[in-house]
Amino acid sequence: MPRALLSVSDKTGILDVARGLIARGFELVSTGGTARALADAGLAVTSVSDVTGFPEMMDGRVKTLHPLIHGGILARRDHPADLASAQQHGIGLVDVVIVNLYPFAETAKQPGVTFEALVEQIDIGGPSMVRAAAKNFRDVLIVVDPADYGRLLTALDGTPGIAFRLELMVKAFAHTGEYDSTITAALRQTRLVGDRLERPEPLAGAPFPTTVELPDAVTVSLQKIKDLRYGENPHQRAAWYGVPSTHDGFSGAAMRQGKELSYTNLLDLDAAARIALEFSEPAAVVIKHTNPCGAAIGASAAEAFLRARDADSLAAFGGIVALNRPIDVAAAEAIVSTFIEAVIAPSVDEAARAVLAKKTNMRVVTADFAALATATDVRSILGAMLSQERDVVAEARRPWTAGSLPDGFRIATKRQPTAEEWEALRFAWRICAHVKSNAVIFTNASRTLAIGAGQMSRVDAVNVAIMKAGAAGRSLAGAVAASDAFFPFRDGFDAAARAGATAVVQPGGSKNDPEVIAAADEQGVAMLFTGKRHFRH
Repeated sequence: MPRALLSVSDKTGILDVARGLIARGFELVSTGGTARALADAGLAVTSVSDVTGFPEMMDGRVKTLHPLIHGGILARRDHPADLASAQQHGIGLVDVVIVNLYPFAETAKQPGVTFEALVEQIDIGGPSMVRAAAKNFRDVLIVVDPADYGRLLTALDGTPGIAFRLELMVKAFAHTGEYDSTITAALRQTRLVGDRLERPEPLAGAPFPTTVELPDAVTVSLQKIKDLRYGENPHQRAAWYGVPSTHDGFSGAAMRQGKELSYTNLLDLDAAARIALEFSEPAAVVIKHTNPCGAAIGASAAEAFLRARDADSLAAFGGIVALNRPIDVAAAEAIVSTFIEAVIAPSVDEAARAVLAKKTNMRVVTADFAALATATDVRSILGAMLSQERDVVAEARRPWTAGSLPDGFRIATKRQPTAEEWEALRFAWRICAHVKSNAVIFTNASRTLAIGAGQMSRVDAVNVAIMKAGAAGRSLAGAVAASDAFFPFRDGFDAAARAGATAVVQPGGSKNDPEVIAAADEQGVAMLFTGKRHFRH
Protein backbone atom coordinates (compact mmCIF):
# COMPACT_ATOMS: atom_id res chain seq x y z
CA MET A 1 0.00 0.00 0.00
CA PRO A 2 1.43 3.39 -0.93
CA ARG A 3 1.86 5.81 1.96
CA ALA A 4 1.15 9.55 2.23
CA LEU A 5 2.48 11.70 5.04
CA LEU A 6 0.30 14.70 5.91
CA SER A 7 1.28 17.49 8.33
CA VAL A 8 -0.19 20.91 7.63
CA SER A 9 -0.68 24.18 9.44
CA ASP A 10 -3.06 25.50 6.77
CA LYS A 11 -5.76 22.83 6.69
CA THR A 12 -7.56 24.25 3.66
CA GLY A 13 -8.69 21.33 1.51
CA ILE A 14 -6.87 18.71 3.60
CA LEU A 15 -9.94 16.51 4.15
CA ASP A 16 -10.77 16.42 0.45
CA VAL A 17 -7.25 15.47 -0.61
CA ALA A 18 -7.06 12.91 2.20
CA ARG A 19 -10.28 11.27 1.01
CA GLY A 20 -8.91 11.29 -2.52
CA LEU A 21 -5.72 9.57 -1.40
CA ILE A 22 -7.64 6.89 0.51
CA ALA A 23 -9.81 6.30 -2.56
CA ARG A 24 -6.60 5.67 -4.51
CA GLY A 25 -5.35 3.08 -2.02
CA PHE A 26 -3.06 5.21 0.16
CA GLU A 27 -2.35 4.73 3.85
CA LEU A 28 -2.39 8.09 5.65
CA VAL A 29 0.26 8.93 8.25
CA SER A 30 -0.10 12.20 10.10
CA THR A 31 0.91 14.32 13.09
CA GLY A 32 -0.79 16.24 15.89
CA GLY A 33 -3.56 18.56 14.82
CA THR A 34 -3.67 17.20 11.27
CA ALA A 35 -4.15 13.63 12.52
CA ARG A 36 -6.94 14.78 14.83
CA ALA A 37 -8.69 16.61 12.00
CA LEU A 38 -8.56 13.51 9.80
CA ALA A 39 -9.73 11.20 12.60
CA ASP A 40 -12.56 13.57 13.56
CA ALA A 41 -13.74 13.39 9.94
CA GLY A 42 -13.89 9.60 10.22
CA LEU A 43 -10.82 8.91 8.09
CA ALA A 44 -8.40 6.09 8.86
CA VAL A 45 -5.06 7.61 9.86
CA THR A 46 -1.88 6.27 11.45
CA SER A 47 -0.13 8.65 13.83
CA VAL A 48 3.57 9.36 13.38
CA SER A 49 4.06 8.16 16.95
CA ASP A 50 2.74 4.73 15.98
CA VAL A 51 5.25 4.64 13.11
CA THR A 52 8.28 5.74 15.14
CA GLY A 53 7.43 4.15 18.48
CA PHE A 54 8.12 7.48 20.17
CA PRO A 55 5.52 9.93 21.45
CA GLU A 56 5.48 13.52 20.32
CA MET A 57 7.56 15.29 22.94
CA MET A 58 8.91 18.64 24.11
CA ASP A 59 5.62 20.41 23.40
CA GLY A 60 5.58 19.05 19.87
CA ARG A 61 9.11 20.16 19.04
CA VAL A 62 10.11 16.56 18.33
CA LYS A 63 7.78 14.28 16.39
CA THR A 64 8.88 13.69 12.77
CA LEU A 65 12.65 13.96 13.25
CA HIS A 66 13.22 10.21 13.15
CA PRO A 67 14.89 7.72 10.73
CA LEU A 68 11.61 5.80 10.34
CA ILE A 69 10.13 8.96 8.85
CA HIS A 70 13.04 10.49 6.96
CA GLY A 71 14.33 7.13 5.80
CA GLY A 72 10.96 6.48 4.20
CA ILE A 73 11.08 9.84 2.42
CA LEU A 74 14.72 9.76 1.30
CA ALA A 75 15.06 6.15 0.18
CA ARG A 76 15.82 6.04 -3.55
CA ARG A 77 13.77 3.41 -5.32
CA ASP A 78 16.47 2.74 -7.95
CA HIS A 79 19.20 2.22 -5.31
CA PRO A 80 19.12 -1.38 -4.06
CA ALA A 81 21.23 -0.47 -1.04
CA ASP A 82 18.66 2.15 0.04
CA LEU A 83 15.83 -0.37 -0.26
CA ALA A 84 17.82 -3.01 1.59
CA SER A 85 18.49 -0.58 4.45
CA ALA A 86 14.81 0.31 4.59
CA GLN A 87 13.83 -3.35 4.75
CA GLN A 88 16.50 -4.17 7.34
CA HIS A 89 15.34 -1.40 9.68
CA GLY A 90 11.62 -1.73 9.12
CA ILE A 91 11.28 1.61 7.33
CA GLY A 92 8.05 2.04 5.38
CA LEU A 93 8.47 4.00 2.15
CA VAL A 94 6.64 7.31 1.74
CA ASP A 95 5.29 8.17 -1.70
CA VAL A 96 3.50 11.49 -1.09
CA VAL A 97 4.36 14.24 1.40
CA ILE A 98 1.82 17.02 1.99
CA VAL A 99 3.28 19.63 4.33
CA ASN A 100 2.97 23.35 4.92
CA LEU A 101 4.67 25.18 7.71
CA TYR A 102 3.90 26.83 11.03
CA PRO A 103 2.31 30.30 10.60
CA PHE A 104 5.40 32.30 11.51
CA ALA A 105 4.48 35.36 9.40
CA GLU A 106 0.97 35.55 10.84
CA THR A 107 2.32 35.30 14.38
CA ALA A 108 4.92 38.01 13.71
CA LYS A 109 2.11 40.38 12.71
CA GLN A 110 0.38 40.10 16.08
CA PRO A 111 0.91 43.15 18.34
CA GLY A 112 2.63 42.32 21.59
CA VAL A 113 3.60 38.76 20.69
CA THR A 114 6.37 37.54 22.99
CA PHE A 115 9.72 36.55 21.62
CA GLU A 116 9.26 33.04 22.98
CA ALA A 117 5.90 32.67 21.21
CA LEU A 118 7.45 33.82 17.95
CA VAL A 119 10.36 31.41 18.27
CA GLU A 120 7.93 28.51 18.80
CA GLN A 121 6.48 29.28 15.36
CA ILE A 122 9.84 28.48 13.74
CA ASP A 123 9.09 25.13 12.16
CA ILE A 124 11.86 22.51 12.24
CA GLY A 125 10.33 19.19 11.30
CA GLY A 126 8.17 20.63 8.53
CA PRO A 127 10.99 22.17 6.47
CA SER A 128 13.05 19.02 7.02
CA MET A 129 10.31 16.84 5.54
CA VAL A 130 9.69 19.26 2.68
CA ARG A 131 13.35 19.43 1.76
CA ALA A 132 13.84 15.68 2.08
CA ALA A 133 10.85 14.96 -0.17
CA ALA A 134 11.92 17.62 -2.66
CA LYS A 135 15.43 16.17 -2.78
CA ASN A 136 13.94 12.75 -3.58
CA PHE A 137 11.43 14.24 -6.04
CA ARG A 138 11.81 11.39 -8.55
CA ASP A 139 10.21 9.00 -6.06
CA VAL A 140 8.24 11.24 -3.70
CA LEU A 141 5.60 13.81 -4.64
CA ILE A 142 5.93 16.88 -2.39
CA VAL A 143 2.94 19.25 -2.14
CA VAL A 144 3.14 22.48 -0.12
CA ASP A 145 0.27 24.45 -1.68
CA PRO A 146 -3.40 23.50 -1.20
CA ALA A 147 -4.02 24.81 -4.71
CA ASP A 148 -2.11 21.77 -6.00
CA TYR A 149 -4.22 19.11 -4.24
CA GLY A 150 -6.52 18.56 -7.20
CA ARG A 151 -3.58 18.33 -9.60
CA LEU A 152 -1.95 15.77 -7.31
CA LEU A 153 -4.99 13.50 -7.34
CA THR A 154 -5.32 13.82 -11.11
CA ALA A 155 -1.64 12.90 -11.55
CA LEU A 156 -2.06 9.86 -9.28
CA ASP A 157 -4.82 8.56 -11.54
CA GLY A 158 -2.03 7.88 -14.01
CA THR A 159 1.73 7.94 -13.69
CA PRO A 160 2.99 11.31 -12.43
CA GLY A 161 5.46 12.64 -14.97
CA ILE A 162 8.92 14.02 -14.31
CA ALA A 163 7.87 17.55 -15.33
CA PHE A 164 5.13 17.60 -12.68
CA ARG A 165 7.48 16.17 -10.07
CA LEU A 166 10.12 18.79 -10.89
CA GLU A 167 7.55 21.58 -10.69
CA LEU A 168 6.51 20.45 -7.22
CA MET A 169 10.17 20.18 -6.19
CA VAL A 170 10.93 23.77 -7.21
CA LYS A 171 7.79 25.03 -5.47
CA ALA A 172 8.79 23.18 -2.30
CA PHE A 173 12.25 24.74 -2.12
CA ALA A 174 10.73 28.16 -2.83
CA HIS A 175 8.35 27.55 0.08
CA THR A 176 11.12 26.78 2.57
CA GLY A 177 13.34 29.54 1.19
CA GLU A 178 10.58 32.10 1.60
CA TYR A 179 9.90 30.80 5.10
CA ASP A 180 13.52 31.25 6.20
CA SER A 181 13.70 34.71 4.63
CA THR A 182 10.53 35.73 6.48
CA ILE A 183 12.03 34.61 9.77
CA THR A 184 15.25 36.50 9.07
CA ALA A 185 13.42 39.69 8.08
CA ALA A 186 11.15 39.65 11.13
CA LEU A 187 13.95 39.00 13.59
CA ARG A 188 16.16 41.72 12.08
CA GLN A 189 13.39 44.25 12.65
CA THR A 190 12.70 43.15 16.19
CA ARG A 191 14.36 44.20 19.41
CA LEU A 192 14.05 41.99 22.47
CA VAL A 193 13.11 43.95 25.58
CA GLY A 194 12.72 41.57 28.48
CA ASP A 195 10.68 38.78 26.97
CA ARG A 196 8.68 40.88 24.54
CA LEU A 197 9.13 42.22 21.07
CA GLU A 198 9.42 45.99 20.92
CA ARG A 199 7.59 47.53 17.97
CA PRO A 200 7.50 51.28 17.24
CA GLU A 201 4.04 52.76 17.47
CA PRO A 202 2.99 55.18 14.70
CA LEU A 203 2.57 58.81 15.64
CA ALA A 204 3.35 58.26 19.30
CA GLY A 205 4.66 61.82 19.61
CA ALA A 206 8.28 60.89 18.98
CA PRO A 207 10.06 60.81 15.62
CA PHE A 208 10.01 57.55 13.77
CA PRO A 209 13.16 55.43 14.21
CA THR A 210 15.51 55.50 11.24
CA THR A 211 18.41 53.17 11.95
CA VAL A 212 18.50 50.07 9.77
CA GLU A 213 20.90 47.18 9.49
CA LEU A 214 22.92 46.79 6.29
CA PRO A 215 23.90 43.11 6.48
CA ASP A 216 26.86 41.56 4.70
CA ALA A 217 24.54 39.21 2.84
CA VAL A 218 20.92 39.67 1.78
CA THR A 219 18.68 36.72 1.02
CA VAL A 220 15.80 37.90 -1.14
CA SER A 221 12.71 35.71 -1.15
CA LEU A 222 9.59 37.70 -1.89
CA GLN A 223 5.99 36.62 -2.18
CA LYS A 224 3.75 38.06 -4.87
CA ILE A 225 1.21 40.34 -3.22
CA LYS A 226 -0.71 40.84 -6.44
CA ASP A 227 -0.43 41.41 -10.15
CA LEU A 228 -0.57 45.10 -11.03
CA ARG A 229 -2.71 46.70 -13.71
CA TYR A 230 0.47 47.39 -15.67
CA GLY A 231 3.99 48.69 -15.25
CA GLU A 232 5.28 52.18 -15.98
CA ASN A 233 3.43 51.93 -19.29
CA PRO A 234 0.34 49.90 -20.24
CA HIS A 235 2.34 47.54 -22.47
CA GLN A 236 4.54 46.46 -19.53
CA ARG A 237 3.45 43.65 -17.23
CA ALA A 238 4.18 44.18 -13.53
CA ALA A 239 3.64 42.63 -10.12
CA TRP A 240 3.99 43.76 -6.51
CA TYR A 241 6.14 41.55 -4.28
CA GLY A 242 6.81 41.77 -0.58
CA VAL A 243 8.17 40.05 2.49
CA PRO A 244 5.17 38.31 4.13
CA SER A 245 5.32 40.46 7.26
CA THR A 246 3.78 43.82 8.09
CA HIS A 247 7.13 44.91 9.45
CA ASP A 248 8.73 45.54 6.12
CA GLY A 249 7.04 48.67 4.78
CA PHE A 250 4.77 48.25 1.78
CA SER A 251 4.86 44.46 2.20
CA GLY A 252 2.12 44.93 4.79
CA ALA A 253 0.06 47.60 3.02
CA ALA A 254 -3.59 46.76 2.36
CA MET A 255 -6.00 47.84 -0.38
CA ARG A 256 -9.30 49.03 1.12
CA GLN A 257 -11.13 50.01 -2.06
CA GLY A 258 -10.73 51.10 -5.66
CA LYS A 259 -9.31 49.94 -8.96
CA GLU A 260 -6.26 47.73 -9.12
CA LEU A 261 -2.97 49.50 -8.47
CA SER A 262 -0.42 50.14 -11.17
CA TYR A 263 3.36 50.19 -10.84
CA THR A 264 3.44 54.00 -10.94
CA ASN A 265 0.66 54.24 -8.32
CA LEU A 266 2.88 52.39 -5.87
CA LEU A 267 5.93 54.50 -6.68
CA ASP A 268 3.87 57.62 -6.05
CA LEU A 269 2.36 56.24 -2.84
CA ASP A 270 5.89 55.52 -1.64
CA ALA A 271 7.04 59.05 -2.48
CA ALA A 272 4.03 60.54 -0.69
CA ALA A 273 4.47 58.42 2.43
CA ARG A 274 8.15 59.38 2.73
CA ILE A 275 7.22 63.05 3.07
CA ALA A 276 4.31 62.44 5.43
CA LEU A 277 6.68 60.50 7.70
CA GLU A 278 8.77 63.65 8.26
CA PHE A 279 6.05 65.26 10.37
CA SER A 280 4.69 64.59 13.84
CA GLU A 281 1.94 67.18 13.34
CA PRO A 282 -0.95 66.40 10.94
CA ALA A 283 0.50 66.50 7.42
CA ALA A 284 -0.69 65.84 3.89
CA VAL A 285 1.13 65.48 0.59
CA VAL A 286 -0.11 65.43 -2.99
CA ILE A 287 2.25 63.67 -5.42
CA LYS A 288 2.55 63.73 -9.18
CA HIS A 289 5.20 61.57 -10.86
CA THR A 290 7.01 61.00 -7.53
CA ASN A 291 7.38 64.74 -6.85
CA PRO A 292 5.19 66.74 -4.49
CA CYS A 293 2.95 69.29 -6.17
CA GLY A 294 1.74 70.31 -2.73
CA ALA A 295 2.56 69.55 0.90
CA ALA A 296 1.16 71.10 4.06
CA ILE A 297 0.58 70.78 7.77
CA GLY A 298 -2.57 71.74 9.62
CA ALA A 299 -4.60 71.39 12.78
CA SER A 300 -6.27 68.29 11.31
CA ALA A 301 -5.81 65.85 8.46
CA ALA A 302 -8.58 67.58 6.52
CA GLU A 303 -7.02 71.02 6.90
CA ALA A 304 -3.60 69.71 5.94
CA PHE A 305 -5.00 68.05 2.81
CA LEU A 306 -6.88 71.14 1.66
CA ARG A 307 -3.77 73.27 2.08
CA ALA A 308 -1.66 70.74 0.19
CA ARG A 309 -4.20 70.47 -2.61
CA ASP A 310 -4.55 74.21 -2.96
CA ALA A 311 -0.79 74.69 -3.12
CA ASP A 312 -1.14 73.64 -6.78
CA SER A 313 -4.76 72.72 -7.43
CA LEU A 314 -4.19 72.23 -11.15
CA ALA A 315 -1.43 69.67 -10.63
CA ALA A 316 -3.33 68.05 -7.75
CA PHE A 317 -5.97 66.81 -10.21
CA GLY A 318 -5.44 63.06 -10.47
CA GLY A 319 -2.73 63.12 -7.81
CA ILE A 320 -1.63 60.63 -5.16
CA VAL A 321 -2.21 61.63 -1.53
CA ALA A 322 -0.59 60.63 1.75
CA LEU A 323 -1.87 61.55 5.20
CA ASN A 324 0.03 60.76 8.39
CA ARG A 325 -3.21 60.60 10.37
CA PRO A 326 -6.18 58.24 10.12
CA ILE A 327 -8.73 59.35 7.54
CA ASP A 328 -11.76 60.64 9.44
CA VAL A 329 -15.04 61.86 7.94
CA ALA A 330 -13.82 65.44 7.49
CA ALA A 331 -10.66 64.29 5.69
CA ALA A 332 -12.64 61.85 3.55
CA GLU A 333 -15.06 64.58 2.48
CA ALA A 334 -12.16 66.85 1.58
CA ILE A 335 -10.47 64.10 -0.45
CA VAL A 336 -13.56 63.14 -2.46
CA SER A 337 -14.13 66.80 -3.35
CA THR A 338 -11.17 66.45 -5.73
CA PHE A 339 -10.29 63.84 -8.36
CA ILE A 340 -7.62 61.81 -6.56
CA GLU A 341 -6.17 58.58 -7.97
CA ALA A 342 -5.05 57.03 -4.68
CA VAL A 343 -4.58 57.83 -1.01
CA ILE A 344 -2.49 56.21 1.70
CA ALA A 345 -2.92 56.66 5.45
CA PRO A 346 -2.34 54.69 8.65
CA SER A 347 -6.03 53.72 8.82
CA VAL A 348 -9.55 54.75 7.83
CA ASP A 349 -12.25 55.47 10.40
CA GLU A 350 -15.33 53.30 9.95
CA ALA A 351 -17.59 56.31 9.32
CA ALA A 352 -15.19 57.61 6.67
CA ARG A 353 -15.38 54.43 4.59
CA ALA A 354 -18.83 55.26 3.27
CA VAL A 355 -17.65 58.73 2.26
CA LEU A 356 -14.63 57.41 0.39
CA ALA A 357 -16.80 54.76 -1.28
CA LYS A 358 -18.53 57.53 -3.23
CA LYS A 359 -15.40 57.50 -5.40
CA THR A 360 -15.53 53.81 -6.30
CA ASN A 361 -12.43 53.88 -8.49
CA MET A 362 -10.22 55.78 -6.03
CA ARG A 363 -7.65 53.47 -4.51
CA VAL A 364 -7.48 53.62 -0.72
CA VAL A 365 -4.42 52.01 0.86
CA THR A 366 -3.57 51.67 4.53
CA ALA A 367 -0.16 50.85 5.95
CA ASP A 368 1.64 50.65 9.27
CA PHE A 369 3.52 53.95 9.13
CA ALA A 370 5.91 52.85 11.88
CA ALA A 371 6.84 49.85 9.72
CA LEU A 372 7.29 52.15 6.71
CA ALA A 373 9.60 54.33 8.79
CA THR A 374 11.88 51.45 9.74
CA ALA A 375 11.96 49.72 6.34
CA THR A 376 15.25 49.45 4.51
CA ASP A 377 15.52 51.59 1.40
CA VAL A 378 16.24 49.19 -1.48
CA ARG A 379 16.53 49.96 -5.18
CA SER A 380 17.49 47.86 -8.15
CA ILE A 381 19.97 48.63 -10.87
CA LEU A 382 20.71 46.36 -13.81
CA GLY A 383 22.06 43.15 -12.39
CA ALA A 384 22.48 44.39 -8.82
CA MET A 385 20.75 45.91 -5.81
CA LEU A 386 21.45 49.02 -3.75
CA SER A 387 20.46 49.46 -0.13
CA GLN A 388 20.70 52.44 2.18
CA GLU A 389 19.20 53.99 5.27
CA ARG A 390 16.08 55.98 4.46
CA ASP A 391 16.94 59.68 4.19
CA VAL A 392 15.28 61.37 7.14
CA VAL A 393 15.59 65.08 7.86
CA ALA A 394 16.46 64.36 11.48
CA GLU A 395 17.97 67.82 11.94
CA ALA A 396 14.48 69.36 11.55
CA ARG A 397 12.78 67.36 14.28
CA ARG A 398 12.94 70.24 16.74
CA PRO A 399 12.19 73.95 16.23
CA TRP A 400 15.06 76.09 14.98
CA THR A 401 16.13 79.31 16.65
CA ALA A 402 19.27 81.41 16.40
CA GLY A 403 20.25 80.32 19.89
CA SER A 404 19.58 76.62 19.41
CA LEU A 405 20.67 75.29 16.04
CA PRO A 406 21.38 71.66 15.13
CA ASP A 407 25.00 70.58 14.86
CA GLY A 408 26.66 71.83 11.70
CA PHE A 409 24.19 74.69 11.16
CA ARG A 410 25.22 78.33 10.92
CA ILE A 411 23.65 81.61 9.98
CA ALA A 412 25.81 82.72 7.05
CA THR A 413 24.42 86.23 6.55
CA LYS A 414 24.33 89.43 8.55
CA ARG A 415 20.56 89.22 8.95
CA GLN A 416 19.08 86.42 11.03
CA PRO A 417 15.74 84.83 10.15
CA THR A 418 12.64 86.12 11.91
CA ALA A 419 10.58 83.79 14.12
CA GLU A 420 8.15 83.17 11.25
CA GLU A 421 11.00 82.56 8.81
CA TRP A 422 12.54 80.01 11.17
CA GLU A 423 9.36 77.92 11.08
CA ALA A 424 9.05 78.29 7.32
CA LEU A 425 12.68 77.30 6.74
CA ARG A 426 12.29 74.18 8.85
CA PHE A 427 9.13 73.21 6.97
CA ALA A 428 10.76 73.86 3.59
CA TRP A 429 13.86 71.86 4.47
CA ARG A 430 11.79 68.77 5.30
CA ILE A 431 9.93 68.92 2.01
CA CYS A 432 12.90 69.79 -0.20
CA ALA A 433 14.73 66.60 0.81
CA HIS A 434 12.05 64.57 -0.96
CA VAL A 435 11.91 66.52 -4.22
CA LYS A 436 13.94 65.12 -7.12
CA SER A 437 17.29 66.87 -7.57
CA ASN A 438 18.13 69.48 -8.55
CA ALA A 439 15.41 71.01 -6.39
CA VAL A 440 14.54 74.49 -5.17
CA ILE A 441 11.20 75.08 -3.46
CA PHE A 442 9.33 78.06 -1.99
CA THR A 443 7.10 77.73 1.09
CA ASN A 444 5.60 79.53 4.01
CA ALA A 445 5.46 77.97 7.48
CA SER A 446 2.60 75.59 6.72
CA ARG A 447 2.52 74.73 3.00
CA THR A 448 4.47 74.71 -0.22
CA LEU A 449 3.99 77.65 -2.58
CA ALA A 450 6.04 76.64 -5.63
CA ILE A 451 8.26 73.66 -6.42
CA GLY A 452 11.06 73.40 -8.95
CA ALA A 453 11.93 69.71 -9.24
CA GLY A 454 14.35 67.52 -11.14
CA GLN A 455 16.20 70.17 -13.13
CA MET A 456 19.68 69.94 -14.58
CA SER A 457 20.79 73.22 -12.98
CA ARG A 458 19.79 74.99 -9.81
CA VAL A 459 18.87 78.20 -11.60
CA ASP A 460 16.54 76.17 -13.83
CA ALA A 461 14.92 74.75 -10.69
CA VAL A 462 14.30 78.27 -9.39
CA ASN A 463 12.85 79.36 -12.71
CA VAL A 464 10.50 76.35 -12.89
CA ALA A 465 9.23 77.16 -9.40
CA ILE A 466 8.68 80.79 -10.39
CA MET A 467 6.82 79.66 -13.50
CA LYS A 468 4.57 77.39 -11.40
CA ALA A 469 3.78 80.23 -9.01
CA GLY A 470 2.94 82.51 -11.91
CA ALA A 471 0.63 79.92 -13.46
CA ALA A 472 -1.22 79.73 -10.15
CA GLY A 473 -1.39 83.53 -9.88
CA ARG A 474 0.57 83.33 -6.64
CA SER A 475 3.08 85.86 -5.39
CA LEU A 476 6.23 84.51 -3.72
CA ALA A 477 6.89 87.76 -1.86
CA GLY A 478 7.78 86.94 1.73
CA ALA A 479 8.32 83.24 1.04
CA VAL A 480 11.35 81.24 2.09
CA ALA A 481 13.33 79.06 -0.31
CA ALA A 482 15.12 75.76 0.21
CA SER A 483 17.74 74.17 -2.02
CA ASP A 484 18.63 70.48 -1.59
CA ALA A 485 22.32 71.20 -2.35
CA PHE A 486 24.51 74.28 -2.44
CA PHE A 487 24.16 77.13 -4.95
CA PRO A 488 27.28 76.77 -7.11
CA PHE A 489 26.89 80.38 -8.34
CA ARG A 490 24.93 83.39 -7.23
CA ASP A 491 22.60 83.30 -10.25
CA GLY A 492 20.27 80.73 -8.70
CA PHE A 493 20.13 82.61 -5.43
CA ASP A 494 19.55 85.93 -7.19
CA ALA A 495 16.61 84.45 -9.08
CA ALA A 496 15.08 83.22 -5.80
CA ALA A 497 15.56 86.59 -4.14
CA ARG A 498 14.03 88.44 -7.10
CA ALA A 499 11.03 86.14 -6.88
CA GLY A 500 10.43 87.31 -3.31
CA ALA A 501 12.31 84.91 -1.01
CA THR A 502 13.31 86.68 2.22
CA ALA A 503 15.19 83.72 3.72
CA VAL A 504 16.98 80.73 2.23
CA VAL A 505 18.13 77.39 3.63
CA GLN A 506 20.82 75.40 1.80
CA PRO A 507 23.70 73.06 2.71
CA GLY A 508 26.55 75.40 1.78
CA GLY A 509 29.93 73.98 0.90
CA SER A 510 30.53 75.54 -2.51
CA LYS A 511 33.82 77.28 -3.26
CA ASN A 512 31.59 80.18 -4.30
CA ASP A 513 29.83 80.40 -0.92
CA PRO A 514 31.37 83.84 -0.20
CA GLU A 515 29.89 85.17 -3.46
CA VAL A 516 26.43 83.78 -2.63
CA ILE A 517 26.58 85.08 0.95
CA ALA A 518 27.55 88.53 -0.34
CA ALA A 519 24.61 88.47 -2.72
CA ALA A 520 22.28 87.65 0.17
CA ASP A 521 23.69 90.45 2.29
CA GLU A 522 23.28 92.88 -0.60
CA GLN A 523 19.59 92.06 -0.78
CA GLY A 524 18.88 91.72 2.94
CA VAL A 525 18.07 88.01 2.71
CA ALA A 526 18.75 85.73 5.67
CA MET A 527 20.63 82.58 4.73
CA LEU A 528 21.02 79.43 6.78
CA PHE A 529 23.70 76.82 6.03
CA THR A 530 22.89 73.29 7.24
CA GLY A 531 26.14 71.53 6.36
CA LYS A 532 24.03 68.59 5.18
CA ARG A 533 22.87 67.69 1.68
CA HIS A 534 19.61 65.92 0.82
CA PHE A 535 19.73 64.67 -2.78
CA ARG A 536 16.81 62.59 -4.04
CA HIS A 537 17.60 60.68 -7.23
